[in-house]
Amino acid sequence: MLRHLSIIVTAAMLWQFSSVLALAKSQDPSQADKYPPSPLEVVVPDPLLPPGLDKQQLSPQQLQKLAGELDQLNQAAEAKLQAGDRLGAVEIWNRELRLRRLLGSLAEVEALSRVGAIASDQNDRQQVFYITQRLQVIQQQAVSSKSTDIPLLQSLGEAYQKVRSPKLALEAYSQVLATVRQQRDTVAEVTTLKTIGEIHLSWFDYPQAATTYQELLNSDRLNQVTYLQQLAYIYNEGKEYQQAVDILGKLAEIYLQQNNLIELPKLKLAIAANYESLAREKPNFLPAAFQNYQEAYTTAWESQQYVYAAEALQKLIALYRTQGQVEEALQTSQILIETQTRATNFYGLMRAYDQIGQIYLERKQYPQAITAFQNGLQLAQQLKYEEAYFNQQIEKAAKANS
Repeated sequence: MLRHLSIIVTAAMLWQFSSVLALAKSQDPSQADKYPPSPLEVVVPDPLLPPGLDKQQLSPQQLQKLAGELDQLNQAAEAKLQAGDRLGAVEIWNRELRLRRLLGSLAEVEALSRVGAIASDQNDRQQVFYITQRLQVIQQQAVSSKSTDIPLLQSLGEAYQKVRSPKLALEAYSQVLATVRQQRDTVAEVTTLKTIGEIHLSWFDYPQAATTYQELLNSDRLNQVTYLQQLAYIYNEGKEYQQAVDILGKLAEIYLQQNNLIELPKLKLAIAANYESLAREKPNFLPAAFQNYQEAYTTAWESQQYVYAAEALQKLIALYRTQGQVEEALQTSQILIETQTRATNFYGLMRAYDQIGQIYLERKQYPQAITAFQNGLQLAQQLKYEEAYFNQQIEKAAKANS
């Protein structure tokens, strides 16, 4: 262990001189021209280092002492930032980061990640660029050494995320994934796939996220419900409604096998909503939408989940009205009244009476409309909410009836 620590400095000094050349190859030339040379690559004497460092190695004790001194530099930089001296803080952090490489790649990457997160939050693009440059150099050195250092690659992936470089983060995690698969480490494979999937999701790359969670579904059967739920969300957000229906159908089968009736109403609502979206372009999907809303209501009622039952009925009423099925909408609205009563949802009950009144107005059945609005007004008075609205609707229906 001590021998390993003492060798670190020698390697670090070699990296000092190779870094600039590697950077020139790794960066976008148009970006490199935007900023001055990186302060992280400037080799300058530092008071924390003994003179003639290039001719001697730091002992493990000296490395330990240096680590403590660098922690103090970090604290000093944080104090500068809190005092409003951002440039002063950055200068101290750059000094810390230059010296951190003497403690090894992992320690340096962890420090770069910490400072990079702050720079990103401060929208300091120049500092983020310098840190991203340095991270790429370390990654290139790790790859060229052909010694797979999984903790280092994982730390690089985390650091790239902190500086909001998802593409580079994915490259690092892809290297991790290839390695753990070669080692047949299924636990690490699942963990890495989850991280990759989360990155795709955080940047709204739904196709790639779907691919990753499909891999997880195949790799980790114990958590298939979680992955199916995530896939349903991904397909829905990506407006891939048919795929969402297929995944939700698999979930429904699992819940039925488990006799898990509690989850079914919400699931049926989601299936119906996807069929309704599909029906906007292909009307032949409408019957499936109606059927699943009805099943959502039935399963919710049977399990006494009246909130979901009411939601299913509201969706049915809206769908009936878009199809001109007014009588069916009215009948369903009467069932909604009973459901909202069971749910003790007085606001929902008030809205249901309003909905019934509006349907009767459209049918020019004014006495029935007035009765519905009066029922709604009674609830509005209890809730002290929208009383004026219901009075206006009653007046409107009465005028039309006279």
